[in-house]
Amino acid sequence: MKLINRGYITVRPTHQFIDWANTFESEFELDTEEGVEPNVYLITEDFLEIEPVIEQNFKKIFKNELSMITENEEDWPEDLSMDRFLAWFEIEIGSTVFDLEKSDLRGEKI
Repeated sequence: MKLINRGYITVRPTHQFIDWANTFESEFELDTEEGVEPNVYLITEDFLEIEPVIEQNFKKIFKNELSMITENEEDWPEDLSMDRFLAWFEIEIGSTVFDLEKSDLRGEKI
């Protein structure tokens, strides 16, 4: 097991995001009753307050979550404010990440 030098933000859609997402034709429909798996975003492990971390990252995360539903930015809400972000997603932040795998971490830039 390895301790990774990152913190994390988990982002789970609320019913408001799910309602918006389900207005688009897709192979799948998001269902609040089944629950929606959160996405995890790695951040610096060194932070003292949560609010600045959210302020610094919410727009990148918001745009990524929207683009997973539709890449057409004209379909996105005009107001990509932090208030809307916090209404559309449940957020958890932590500072400790463990890697249970023996293989090296790999990533690709998107």
